[in-house]
Amino acid sequence: MKNFTITYIVAFLMVSVTEAIDAQVVISTPSLGFSQACASASFNTYNITFSFSPEGNLSSTNQFIIELSDETGSFSNSTVVYTSSQGSVTTSPATLSFSLPTDTSGESYKVRVKSTAPVATSTGSVAFPAYYKIQDTPFSINNLIETGVYCSGGSYLLTIDNPGTGDNDSPLQYPSLTFNWFKETSPTTSVFVATGNTLSVNQSGTYFAETNYGSCTSNSFSNRVTVSESTTTGTSSISSSLGNPYCASQGSTTLSAINGVSYQWYKDGVEISGATNQMYATNESGEFSVDIDLGDCSTSAKIDLDGTGFISEIDVDVEGVNIIDDGETLTATVTTTANAPEFKWYLNDVLITGATGNSYEVTETGNYKVVITQTVGCASTKEFQFTVSSAFPNVANIPNLISPNGDGINDTWVIPQEYVNGSNTSVTILSSQGKIILQTNDYLNNWPENQLDFKSVNPVYYYIITTQDNKTKKGSITVVK
Repeated sequence: MKNFTITYIVAFLMVSVTEAIDAQVVISTPSLGFSQACASASFNTYNITFSFSPEGNLSSTNQFIIELSDETGSFSNSTVVYTSSQGSVTTSPATLSFSLPTDTSGESYKVRVKSTAPVATSTGSVAFPAYYKIQDTPFSINNLIETGVYCSGGSYLLTIDNPGTGDNDSPLQYPSLTFNWFKETSPTTSVFVATGNTLSVNQSGTYFAETNYGSCTSNSFSNRVTVSESTTTGTSSISSSLGNPYCASQGSTTLSAINGVSYQWYKDGVEISGATNQMYATNESGEFSVDIDLGDCSTSAKIDLDGTGFISEIDVDVEGVNIIDDGETLTATVTTTANAPEFKWYLNDVLITGATGNSYEVTETGNYKVVITQTVGCASTKEFQFTVSSAFPNVANIPNLISPNGDGINDTWVIPQEYVNGSNTSVTILSSQGKIILQTNDYLNNWPENQLDFKSVNPVYYYIITTQDNKTKKGSITVVK
């Protein structure tokens, strides 16, 4: 009986050992379905494939686990990034998917696979770059001011703007992120300068920052800032928080200058009382400037601020005063960035019926105006004015009456062609006191170019016309409103 018991125990142990040996599995090194993992909120799924053997040794309760190493490839503090359901994976090879944690950032991550029943662990995969791009949009530095200035022997500090508001998703809101700074060497190339949240610059050049996503490409980069050493004529620039042009009807825009010790702001060359801070808020259009004390030197900046909310231009061929010959036409064309623009054309302040396009063909003389209105978004208007005159009309007589009231009729003193430009005729106009008002050998039928001072009801002027062969004509010119 005793021998039987011993034999039974030995047999039982041998079966148990055999079953334990049979229950082992071997898991292969996982094969990656990617070369680098550049994750974001819009994409974060990566596949690995592995084999295990023998398939039949898996318990019905087995789970496969994917572990992610740290950025150096060490699994001492690994992170579980995937766990399968019990008994869901029974066939080899198997492909599983995982997602990166949001703080992933490095060039040498690895993954490995574990099983729970029986317990087994694969070797680590090949190393791969992995980054979760938690912020992947452009951001601003230097308050979007395009320039920076430093004093000789000093430096200028570039900083990433924070906090992120509106369209500025500041990467400083994400503590896990780091940053690389670069200096441009050409419009398309740059060199690495330093890492950090700020950059102290003491060499002239154009600088920018990028969020450090290693070998993963990204849209997380800053605007460019050109930094230079201050000189007696050196200037910086001003940024407008609402852009330029901006929509004045939607509120004030904030003008920002570069970092300095003290400031003084001006509008159209006139000092703004009390405007002595780095920023100045306004809802007006005009030329704004600021004097900046940098401590050991100074600089200045200016901006031509436009509150219309859009940009418009009239073609360069249309000047303030335009001359056309009889039968000729002048085409005026406006280009604009206005949303759903509306165009209205005027002749001598009278709306031209049917003229609603961005182009108008002028066929008669007079004072013209085009008004551009933005009808979607910022409700604002902009206008251009120009005058069209005949090219030295061949009048028969020298007029003795003009009415410079802007109605396009007798606005200037127009004399026969034989006395005007190209005839080498001397034309002199004198006031009633004998003061010479105009004297030229190249008269352009354009007097008076400026508004006359009506000290009397209808002032009288006198003219003397002397031709090249010394023939003279004299007379008076009465000016009426």
